[in-house]
Amino acid sequence: MQEALLKIVATVNSYLTDYVLIFLLVGVGLFFTIRTKFVQVRCFGEGMKNVFGKLTLKGGAQKGGLSSFQALATAIAAQVGTGNIVGACGAILIGGPGAIFWMWVIAFLGMATIYAEATLAQKTKKVNEDGTVEGGPVYYIKTAFTGKFGKFLAVFFAVATTLALGFMGSMVQSNSIAGTMGKAFNIGENFYWIIGIVVAALAAAVFLGGVNRLAAVTEKLVPIMACLYILGSLIVIFARIQYVPETFGMIFKYAFNANALIGGGIGYALKTAISQGAKRGLFSNEAGMGSTPHAHAQANVKNAHEQGTTAMIGVFIDTFIVLTMTALVVISTLYAGNGPLGNPATYTMEGALAAFPKANLAQMAFGSIFWGETFGSIFVAVCLFFFAFSTILSWNFFGKINFEYLFGKKHTVIYTAIAVVFVFLGSIFSNDLVWELTDFFNYLMVLPNVIALVALGSMVVSAVKEGKAAKEAAAISAKVAEESAEE
Repeated sequence: MQEALLKIVATVNSYLTDYVLIFLLVGVGLFFTIRTKFVQVRCFGEGMKNVFGKLTLKGGAQKGGLSSFQALATAIAAQVGTGNIVGACGAILIGGPGAIFWMWVIAFLGMATIYAEATLAQKTKKVNEDGTVEGGPVYYIKTAFTGKFGKFLAVFFAVATTLALGFMGSMVQSNSIAGTMGKAFNIGENFYWIIGIVVAALAAAVFLGGVNRLAAVTEKLVPIMACLYILGSLIVIFARIQYVPETFGMIFKYAFNANALIGGGIGYALKTAISQGAKRGLFSNEAGMGSTPHAHAQANVKNAHEQGTTAMIGVFIDTFIVLTMTALVVISTLYAGNGPLGNPATYTMEGALAAFPKANLAQMAFGSIFWGETFGSIFVAVCLFFFAFSTILSWNFFGKINFEYLFGKKHTVIYTAIAVVFVFLGSIFSNDLVWELTDFFNYLMVLPNVIALVALGSMVVSAVKEGKAAKEAAAISAKVAEESAEE
């Protein structure tokens, strides 16, 4: 049954990826890059200041919503997950090292897209009398399209999000946890259900604590887990420092000449590299998918522009730092320097996928440098556990928001119970199946979200102008205060 379902979903996904997803992601990214006059470049420094100037691991409970950093930490917890490790490895295996180049392109454009998502989430959110915040794509979708069409798109998005993030997405995360933990600690597949029960129990404990417990966990977990993984990656990169130039060379070379490595005609190979970059880029940074706006809507900020620039840094950290670390480690150890996968005469793409499962490729790469393969496997398994677990928490929260929109708060206990079951099921289901199912529902989220984003383009542009005006006003106030103090 799993095999039959896998074939159907994989076929549908191939068409959606090759003929819909690439054009939507690139198109909307270019649209907002041009409309905002490259906001991801002009306001990058401002975003970095907003994030690292307010960095704290003790944000505390808010009267309503979250602090700006808590909202970003929740968003990054969703973004930085299996996509940065397993997803990147899968993209490299199938599309070659050049797929990373296209993930960079998607991320650069995605920084403008996620700016739009975050600002619209701020502008259309609702603050209730008790201080709780309701916000996310369903609210800006209904703002973009009033009447029955708007309601239909909002419901369509809410259903897709509940399934994609609350249920299917959690399966990918727990599946990757089980696979890497199983390899690291020599646990047979017949016993992966034990790992599933442990992960499901831990997740349930946080699910039941609500948004404040989620924020308390993610604001501490995200910086620590990112620093740990980056430190481990740097150790491998420095050990293979002589191959780093070749590694970057392969990324750029095979972005346009992928057939030299993965086989097939030039057109097929290029399409494979780009589609893998787009598909795994979406799963990694989530720009355009409509997931992270749920977190950014919760932020208590002075204006929408402030959270928009903060959101951009989330994509930058996710792709240009964490995911790039994975790419450099894998390519420098397994491709560059006569690595086992760098010679197409030794391994065809199909042979590589069979010999190096994408769930364990990073473990093999780290194990080739660290103190024995076992230590490398354990390091990746521990890092991926924290990455994937934090994603489960954030995605569950995003799914819950949409479930409440559909059925009301009274029935959220049903949602939580079903979500816990799916976390468990992910540990025992086929790796390929859970990835394909998640990809399919992710694509369904993209469609109504992108339509609404484009329709509200003028509102996004106004957010940029408001941010500029606020910055100029603050500069004038600071100057006046400085002159008064001198007098």
